[in-house]
Amino acid sequence: MRLTLKEKFSYGLGAVGKDMVYMLSANYVLYYYQDILGVAPIAMGMILMAARVFDAFNDPIMGVIVAKTRTRFGKFRPWLMIGTITNAVVLYLMYSAPPAMDGSGLVAYAAITYIVWGVTYTMMDIPFWSMIPAFTDSGKERENLTTLARSCAGVGSALITIITMKCVMVLGHGDEHAGFRLFAIIIAVLFIVFIAFTCLTIKEKSTVDVESPSVKQMFTALIQNDQAMTVVIAIVLINCSLYITSNLLIYFFKYDLAGAAWEDSYTLFNTFGGGMQIISMMVFFPVLRRFLSTTKVFFLSLAMAIGGYGVLLVLMSAGTKSLFVLFVPAFFIFSAFGMLTVLTTVFLANTVDYGELKNYRRDESVIFSMQTFVVKLSSGVSALIASICLHIFNISEAAAAGSVDGGSLMGLRMAMTILPIIGMILAVLVFRAKFILTEKKLEEITEELKTRS
Repeated sequence: MRLTLKEKFSYGLGAVGKDMVYMLSANYVLYYYQDILGVAPIAMGMILMAARVFDAFNDPIMGVIVAKTRTRFGKFRPWLMIGTITNAVVLYLMYSAPPAMDGSGLVAYAAITYIVWGVTYTMMDIPFWSMIPAFTDSGKERENLTTLARSCAGVGSALITIITMKCVMVLGHGDEHAGFRLFAIIIAVLFIVFIAFTCLTIKEKSTVDVESPSVKQMFTALIQNDQAMTVVIAIVLINCSLYITSNLLIYFFKYDLAGAAWEDSYTLFNTFGGGMQIISMMVFFPVLRRFLSTTKVFFLSLAMAIGGYGVLLVLMSAGTKSLFVLFVPAFFIFSAFGMLTVLTTVFLANTVDYGELKNYRRDESVIFSMQTFVVKLSSGVSALIASICLHIFNISEAAAAGSVDGGSLMGLRMAMTILPIIGMILAVLVFRAKFILTEKKLEEITEELKTRS
């Protein structure tokens, strides 16, 4: 039975809310605690990284818990709703640090709220993406829904990237601390409403009842799925590249392009970039898929990103101050990342069928728990790298003293571009060497699975 328009809309709406929350944390928690509250960049980097190491144990275990869940509402929706409500509450607390708190107390508050935020996000993110193989058929239906969901997630991410600083300034009347707290309340409420609509609309298809696996069996199944591991490595490299740029971008606009109205330039740039990501997911990707295979679109996207970063470095090194000139490399970078976001999710969903063929289990929750983990791991690694760069180049300290010298600015520019280029090149090498799930191979897997049933 094909998905209805209402089901597609509700799932996409849930993706919007989910990624609004994620992007508010991924893009602004470092800035909030470092620039607004004064926590040392290295301390924040270590907190963000430590939280991701904790998730290395938490995410796969959550995947096992979801897989073992049996309720009359299914195994995904109960955790999706529980995780959403608790994560929304923690999001508010994370951006509501008491003004009087400082020193070690503030560091402890940041660490606790961020770690708990990661745990509760896992509770809803794993079942959200794990639902795709559970209520779609393999092939075009799954790919189309994945494209739609990722496009909607891109809308959520883009909205947060575009409106956050403007909303913070307006809501807080210039007080960024108060503005972030009020903005977090609004996003948290929208998050709960959107996911509630998804849970009320989406129904899981009936599946063959199998014995619930043990933790050992689930980890073994994941490790044995070499294609899932290949996609996971690619996601880490790609997302680290993107998040390094997004973490440092606000500092580039504030201290390099500078100017009294830097928030306006930052908002306009993100509006353009967010728009290109959405267009690439909803238009460029479907058009290219008419002529190219998913793997060819994947390599084309990586080439676009590498080229875009190269042009961006040249323009920044030349000292350009024109925002509209920077739109040229931004077009290639953001368009590439939009398509890569869709592709990595499609690839990961396809590894579920590959895993069933190889291991005789459909381990949706465990495989998609790895997506949740690696996305957050990428966020933590990139935040640590960004904080180290800020420390090495003395960005915040120099700004507090009144000016940032040319050497510091050049270091910032190189960190924003050269590190992502390295990540993209490594992704090309890994994928070319290890990935085998072409369209032809997937057809063969589907036919073989049919003969088993």
